[in-house]
Amino acid sequence: MTTTSSPVYDSDQRRLRFAELRHFWQYRSLVRLLAARELTSRYKRSLLGVWWTLLNPLLTVGVFWLVFSQIFSRQGTLFPFIVYLTAGVLLAGFFAQGVNAAGAGLVHNRGVLAKVYVPPEVFSLAAALAAAANFAISLVPLVIIQIIQGVGVPLDFLLVPVSVLFMLMLVTGIGLVVASVAVMFYDVFDLVRVITTLVTYMAATFYPIDVVPERWQLLIKLNPLYHHLVVFRSFAYGDWFSWTSFIIAGTTGLAALAFGVWVFSRNWRNVVVSL
Repeated sequence: MTTTSSPVYDSDQRRLRFAELRHFWQYRSLVRLLAARELTSRYKRSLLGVWWTLLNPLLTVGVFWLVFSQIFSRQGTLFPFIVYLTAGVLLAGFFAQGVNAAGAGLVHNRGVLAKVYVPPEVFSLAAALAAAANFAISLVPLVIIQIIQGVGVPLDFLLVPVSVLFMLMLVTGIGLVVASVAVMFYDVFDLVRVITTLVTYMAATFYPIDVVPERWQLLIKLNPLYHHLVVFRSFAYGDWFSWTSFIIAGTTGLAALAFGVWVFSRNWRNVVVSL
């Protein structure tokens, strides 16, 4: 009589360098399944369901527009302020939701990890993909607003997935770092929420950078999210395009992913044990 043993987590097991990236592809079917579960469970008990994906950013846009429309509507941008604002709020929301969800992916799925052998890093990627899917759905009201405002939808809109890919790498990498710490110190979630809020506010999300005193503009441009916003806005409705911002957005996305994988690869044993 033969028995088959299931794979188990072995704290002495040696992984290949950057094996996490290989696992992302090897377990791609599972990642898709987990991302779909993340989306369905998020709205399962919600009265409006997936409509919150559209309403939530629109309500945020509405608040910012009521407060700042008279201040910024004629400054710093050739496009209607509502278009500029909506694009900023949507991408900032993707960043905040993606980082927090990817960071909490391991903690929220500890029950699965205790029963089945799954590379733990796939939960962070799945959570980031679910945030990207929410962002894609939320592009619908942006397109409608652009059409109503007479901005239209430029051909460059087809390049928006490039901006999404840059952001996906960024939030996944940061999320892996957060996940490595969060399994031992839950307090990190509160700190991350504060930091993501600060980062989004310091990235010219709802105000044109031209209204900021010149001595402070360098501080904003040192924020990687600012360059992701420049790239997204240029693709979404034809705002000013910068090759510098494009290169910085792509580079920071790759660097964040590489750093996140490196941190996780050095700490994955502690992560599994702590769960």
